[in-house]
Amino acid sequence: MALVCKGLLSVAKRGLSSQRPFCNRPSSSSNPLLNRLLQLPSSLIKTTLNSDDRFAQKSSNFSWDALAAGLPSFPSEKAQLVLEWKLEKMLKENERDYDQYLNLLSLCSKVRNVSLAMHVFTSMEVHGIKPATPVFNSLINACFSSKDAITALSLFEIMQSSEDYKPNAETYEAFIIGFSSLGNAVAMKSWYSAKKAVGYCAKLQTYESLISGCIKSSDFDGAEKFYEEMMSIGIMPNEPILENVVEGFCRQRKLNQVKEFLKSFLDVGQEISLKMAEKIVRLYSEHGKVDEMEELLSTVVESGQVVEVLLQVYSGIIRMYAMLNRLDDVEYCVGRMFKQGLSFRCSDDLEKVICCYLRKEAYDRLEIFLEHIKGSHKLTKSTYNLLVAGYRRAGLSEKLDLLVKEMELAGIIPS
Repeated sequence: MALVCKGLLSVAKRGLSSQRPFCNRPSSSSNPLLNRLLQLPSSLIKTTLNSDDRFAQKSSNFSWDALAAGLPSFPSEKAQLVLEWKLEKMLKENERDYDQYLNLLSLCSKVRNVSLAMHVFTSMEVHGIKPATPVFNSLINACFSSKDAITALSLFEIMQSSEDYKPNAETYEAFIIGFSSLGNAVAMKSWYSAKKAVGYCAKLQTYESLISGCIKSSDFDGAEKFYEEMMSIGIMPNEPILENVVEGFCRQRKLNQVKEFLKSFLDVGQEISLKMAEKIVRLYSEHGKVDEMEELLSTVVESGQVVEVLLQVYSGIIRMYAMLNRLDDVEYCVGRMFKQGLSFRCSDDLEKVICCYLRKEAYDRLEIFLEHIKGSHKLTKSTYNLLVAGYRRAGLSEKLDLLVKEMELAGIIPS
């Protein structure tokens, strides 16, 4: 992608740097009813909802919006029962609000239930609520969420032959997104061409789907074409697009392009996402690029990346040095990490370091290392067992006895 870095920089100067840096958004507060429904057997879902709904007539504790927001985390059977209950309630009360049904169709898509979406649609017709283009678009989304492209295409044919619910820009977008999610780049591109042919412009979501679909199907040239097209018309790339660009470079093993893109990204004051860091660290690790990993670590430290990204890079470089038995470099890197107030990301990282000490037969240095980390990292049973096996092989009976006593004090039974 020759124009990626240049394009990112030019678009960034027009406003990307003013955007909020990428970060994890806080999760919504827990909903007591939602948590209760998750614990109940399916047979009690509708009864419980009826009871809470009646109580809601006298209080404001029942929030359908809050419950609906949590539905994607439900088991499919329970999610269907909740939506069935809502539809039955709407029909019983002779609900005529078109948006209510449209919202219900959208929820069917989110929980991947196309059969229930069709039931909502037919219920609307039976009750004299005329369908419109957004309803058909929601049905198409529900079809793709269930990987049912054939029904989605049938719905499009119905729309084309109608007078009241003709396809619109969002209809074409639904097919682009849908085929992208299925990894069908050929169909996705055809629908993009069709969208342009009828006069609709591409938007950020369009390019996100196009680039994602191309990367999924290993069509890297296609991803390059769409990225450069997006940049040429001044659309700012979002985080998923940038992550896909990085993935494309990594899968093609284009290390220089990864470095250049990373620099252009950081030059406009943006942050590296955790997914980007994971992909780059994996690429460098697979190819044994120690110097590149060190350079990445320096870049991440100097640019003030979030702790999760910093730990990801530290983890990668420490593991690499440990596998290469470069104990001095392991200790130096661990020391830098500790000076920044960080500790090991997981027990597996720690165990890779311990294995390096054991292979180098540096038992005294290992003891010093273990004493240093005990204040910030609790040893797991697998870590203790690794030490036991290492001391036993080396015939270090005194160290072994002390370690076993330590395990007993921690309530861990040696294997």
